[in-house]
Amino acid sequence: MKYIPKEFVTTPIVYAVKDTYQIIVPVSCETVMWVKVGDRCFYDDSNGILRSASSTHKITVPQQLLNKEKKYTVCYRIIYERRPYDTDAGDVMYYESDFRPVENTPVHIYHIADAHNNVGQPVAAGSYFGDKLDLLILNGDIPNHSGDIKYFTAIHEIAARLTNGEIPVVFSRGNHDTRGIFAEKIEEHTPTDSGRSYYTFRLGHIWGIVLDCGEDKCDNDPAYGHTICCSDFRQRQTEYIKSVIANCKSEYEAEGVENRIVVCHVPFTEKFEYPFDIENDTYTEWARLLREHVHPQLMLCGHTHNAYISRVGGEKDDKGQPCTVIVASKTNKKDPEALFYGGAITLYSRCCNVKITSDSGHIMIDENIVFDKE
Repeated sequence: MKYIPKEFVTTPIVYAVKDTYQIIVPVSCETVMWVKVGDRCFYDDSNGILRSASSTHKITVPQQLLNKEKKYTVCYRIIYERRPYDTDAGDVMYYESDFRPVENTPVHIYHIADAHNNVGQPVAAGSYFGDKLDLLILNGDIPNHSGDIKYFTAIHEIAARLTNGEIPVVFSRGNHDTRGIFAEKIEEHTPTDSGRSYYTFRLGHIWGIVLDCGEDKCDNDPAYGHTICCSDFRQRQTEYIKSVIANCKSEYEAEGVENRIVVCHVPFTEKFEYPFDIENDTYTEWARLLREHVHPQLMLCGHTHNAYISRVGGEKDDKGQPCTVIVASKTNKKDPEALFYGGAITLYSRCCNVKITSDSGHIMIDENIVFDKE
């Protein structure tokens, strides 16, 4: 783990969203912050006003620029007292970091979901590739819920301890993330696309789409206390998928794209029993749109607290899978030697190797997947 300034809760983390990186820095005191890449500065501001009254800074930088420079500097000042005039601010301090973009093949990816505020075991499992890790995917339910702002820290702590802010991270929201008052504040504390928790991303030759199923039961379930409208939220994503398809030449058919993946916390192509058997028509439509137009090679999921590989047409394929689905988030409370499993994926242009690995280094599944030729 790299040195962390006392003003930071973790190292910075570099999250991928669309064609940008969102550099997120959780802090322990009021600061203003900006990031310098090359000779350009990018600010955490609100309409020209540097933000200090937040426990999380988020600065967006162009992917192309950071990929070229391969380093960035976080610049910040402590704010001792913010006043209408003559604010008491400290001197500028600096935190420098190298950065290694996704460029070559194969790409070593580690997938973590369902940590539920557990940090140690997911980090141990996610250390499988060591310093050869190229991309980390955090796929939902990393916090146990959003009822306390401190639970967002688990997301960034896992990411920081595995990447040191030196390689990209893809984040996807899970259903537990929707629970609690701070679920309303997701835009301030996690990567989003203008506030949306679903988006596409591009990392080297990898194109991906992050989808968000929201909650896993009907909106009127008493557990939610009349606080959600996830059915409408999913309908908006149907239209979003259609818009991505309409812009395919700048998305999954763009020059240089060799791999296409879907990241979604819930494996929505499966059949679930009551009260989790929701949105069958919507999820069938998602699967159809992806299958007929996007042609993804892999879909990465969690949610079930299990680990398996679901092939197209297999027993878990209930809605017409668009591709092979990898579910990698097994927890095993009865086995003290292997409490947490995630997915170690070595991705090539036309195939991949998938290992389901534990925090103790145990390999539960080791399979090769050959992608269909188009």
